Amino acid sequence: MDPEIAVLAGTAGTTLVTVLTTEAWQRARDGIAALWRRAEPDRAEAIAAELDVTRRDLLAAQGGGDLESRTELGSEWQGRIRRLLAAHPEEAEMVRRLLDDLGSYTPGGSIVTQHASASNHARVYQAGRDQSFGRR
Repeated sequence: MDPEIAVLAGTAGTTLVTVLTTEAWQRARDGIAALWRRAEPDRAEAIAAELDVTRRDLLAAQGGGDLESRTELGSEWQGRIRRLLAAHPEEAEMVRRLLDDLGSYTPGGSIVTQHASASNHARVYQAGRDQSFGRR
């Protein structure tokens, strides 16, 4: 699989789950349903219903102080989106547009996507925000 598609799917799954508990949840739901409607029309309604269930699960977990559910549900949606993009790579641009649209509803108002490769004993240091190094 194209590494860029995997990164895009990861970002999309995380962003989707993040906005499902905000005022933008309906916009996210409609965007994902439209994506499936274009690529796999017979599954679009089921995907929309699954997003509703995910939202209910997230709200219940959030109310109960369960922090792990967000990560688990994000991973589930990352996988669904990755599989969709693997079968329909032409939909990657629609996912990017949806992420741009939803970016203003995420904490900090933006989405950070990182990808790095290291070889031959190289090190890669990445941070979504602050990063500091102590002296050894």
